[in-house]
Amino acid sequence: MSTNAVFPDIGLAGWQALVAKALKGAPIDRLKTPTRDGYVIEPLYQRARDAVVVAPERGAMPWGVVQRIDLPDVAEANRQILADLEGGADGLDLVFSTSPHARGYGIAASDPAAIERLLASVDPRLITLHIDAGAETAAIATRIIDVLAASGIAASELRLTTLIDPIGLAARNGGTEAGLGPAIAAAGDAAERLGTRGFAGTILSADGRVWHEAGAGRAETLAAMLATTVAYWRALEAAGLEVAEAAGRIAFILPVDQNQFSGIADIRALRLLWARATSAAGLTPARARIHAETSLRMMSRLDANTNQIRLTVAAFAAGVGGADTVAVLPFSAANGLADAFARRLSRNLQLMLIEESNLAKVADPAAGSGRVEAETRSLAEAAWTLFRAIEAEGGIGASLTAGRLQARIAATAEARARDIARRKEPLTGVSEFPLFSEPAVAVLDLPALACEPPPIGVAFPALAGHRVSEPFEALREAARATSPAVFLANLGAIADFTARATWVKNLFEAGGIAVVSNDGFATQEDLVEAFVASGTRAVCLVSSDAIYGEQALASLARLKAAGAAPMFFAGKPMDTPGEAALRQAGVDRFATAGLDLLSFLAEAQALISGARR
Repeated sequence: MSTNAVFPDIGLAGWQALVAKALKGAPIDRLKTPTRDGYVIEPLYQRARDAVVVAPERGAMPWGVVQRIDLPDVAEANRQILADLEGGADGLDLVFSTSPHARGYGIAASDPAAIERLLASVDPRLITLHIDAGAETAAIATRIIDVLAASGIAASELRLTTLIDPIGLAARNGGTEAGLGPAIAAAGDAAERLGTRGFAGTILSADGRVWHEAGAGRAETLAAMLATTVAYWRALEAAGLEVAEAAGRIAFILPVDQNQFSGIADIRALRLLWARATSAAGLTPARARIHAETSLRMMSRLDANTNQIRLTVAAFAAGVGGADTVAVLPFSAANGLADAFARRLSRNLQLMLIEESNLAKVADPAAGSGRVEAETRSLAEAAWTLFRAIEAEGGIGASLTAGRLQARIAATAEARARDIARRKEPLTGVSEFPLFSEPAVAVLDLPALACEPPPIGVAFPALAGHRVSEPFEALREAARATSPAVFLANLGAIADFTARATWVKNLFEAGGIAVVSNDGFATQEDLVEAFVASGTRAVCLVSSDAIYGEQALASLARLKAAGAAPMFFAGKPMDTPGEAALRQAGVDRFATAGLDLLSFLAEAQALISGARR
């Protein structure tokens, strides 16, 4: 027993005893959480006393605060740049219109004069610059270097990262291995040419966003990134670079979502994977250069302000996990082009984590956490196994050409979609606790450029990106055209129906169906009168199982006679009155826990719309 009277050390057995007491005889295994990556999150962990610091090179220095620049107009983009740098950012992600991540916007600049205007009053030697222009990245990076050289700034003075990623482009847009091979070789040649200009930064990037946004699991994303770096490594060697120099020319872009512990483990696992890969090549284990970006996949157009919570957790995980630089997407990124307010929030979020919460004062603060250490190892092992599978298929180009990698990612995405539809994986503000009358989110009113990079070669299966909230957004959009509503027929006292009424209200509103609620009724006549006065025709019966047994059939009969259609029932049909009797009385659908909510809501919208005609 510890001498610390406030926090006595009761040991693992002591904690297990407390858990067993709380479970009241239920097995502790019910608290274990299986992951899609094949390992299990345990309910209890001990401190990992043999832990070592991952990526000690950054030490207790803050990570770089990178701001996304994607306004099409060059003059406006320059004003955006100056505002971000004056507001505390020390890095810029220059997203050009040819980038697959521009999403219809992006900087529309390619000639030297436009680049001069873009970087006017900016000293690029003081900041980190990321160049993301899709297939045009090498060409635009060369023009930027030329423009800066004309003003007396050498390429060797820049902290420049070029996001040249032909594999990611091909995966997103479709291509062939025959087209992919030359593109990879050309990328290697571009890296060699930039190197001869004195450019010392990373040139080729393994961009995890394409896999993540297509629905890949964590291990799948890391494995695809590692397989991509190996392909680039070989291309750089073929272009004449030494093995060690080639390794130093490759960077990683890792999306981080709202799962705090897993996000920390993602970054730490990626560092372990790269160290293992470089060690296997006979090098001293190399440090991965990781730029983290908050996940677009997790962002929602619905109740967009809740994105701020997701972004805060993701940025926290990225910083604690040890990313070198971090970009926080604006909370309105799913709604359109962010305005100055949303951009300021993104900057300040990171600055508060660094300057006020002092997260960067400790090197690898998660080291020693039993949960984080275990998940880091498990995730790295799962990703390494998948990476070897990709290599056994002939490398990432051959795997993409055969559609094998796409098939595995699609299976993971489908499993996640099922869990989201059944609310096993809840989305706050979307499938849970929806804000029905939400205020509009301010975005810049600019037309999308609709500029997509062309596919490489003919076509192998492309990986389309998506956000997990999109199916619910589609339902809400459909509901705006018809304004469906449902009356809650609450039976009994408030204590009898409140829990189910709250639950079913959230359920309907997640699909854009307005709910007319109440505090219950003293008589059946009052119930029918309130229903008629509501102006709705759809009804959902809500109460406890006991009250259902006494009043359900009579209430349904009265409501049906008053014109109720369709009719829903909150909860599973009990033996009394029974499903057959309830359906005969007019119940069209049962709202139960674990149902496919998307299917239920689509059917409910159709039933309500059909009843109006």
